[in-house]
Amino acid sequence: MSDRARQSLESADVIAAEDTRHTLGLLQALGISRPLLSLHAHNEVQRLPELLGRLAAGETVALVSDAGTPLVSDPGAELVRRALAEGIEVRPIPGPSAVVAALVVAGIPADRFCFEGFLPAGERERRERLGELAAEPRTLVFFEAPHRIAASLVDLATAFGAERKAAAARELTKAHETVYRGTLAELAERARAEPSFQRGEITLVIEGAPPKPRQADERQLRRAVELLVKELPPGKAAALAAQLMGVKRSDAYALALQVAKRR
Repeated sequence: MSDRARQSLESADVIAAEDTRHTLGLLQALGISRPLLSLHAHNEVQRLPELLGRLAAGETVALVSDAGTPLVSDPGAELVRRALAEGIEVRPIPGPSAVVAALVVAGIPADRFCFEGFLPAGERERRERLGELAAEPRTLVFFEAPHRIAASLVDLATAFGAERKAAAARELTKAHETVYRGTLAELAERARAEPSFQRGEITLVIEGAPPKPRQADERQLRRAVELLVKELPPGKAAALAAQLMGVKRSDAYALALQVAKRR
């Protein structure tokens, strides 16, 4: 808890919390006493008039989620959108982020990544979504519920390939922080065999798909072969064209023979 975050909670006129019981425990640990109001996925729209009215009257509202950061797979997006639309200032109070923390310890490239939040809960929808992401070259980051992690890892191994590298980070920054690393197949097996794997907040980091072989434009390949065959035997022309255009030598050689026969 940074000094700025603590000061923000202390100075707020009201704290909008995803679960007031969880936030009350935090406030008690910090020795802070402020009014609490629930704001979660099932009541956010109903709470908007009251909160926007208080903001318009000059009050300060602090937005807190149970774990992670508000709006990042957590409630608060509609409140922030409406507040900005009405010209109300919104300030971020940085804190721990499971996305960044997991990337740091995963041992997987983090220079380019995309965050996909929670996978669909339904088996069919989850598999369809993974099929859409299987060719994504950037590192992928997901959140997953503990009761779905074993099934999701099996689906990931099927869609992305059993040997794709991954890490599952659970309870990051907490007392029982654990990071499991390995292939998707290995993680799926550990999740099935180890009960502790299926507990707590889980963040998955999965390496991106390997780059696809460059597919040369057929017209460009033909043009390259035609030029090379003028100066070289078909075999040498094909070998050079395949190297230049990133295609199989056999494909370039078949084309070189066709060109040579016409000469």
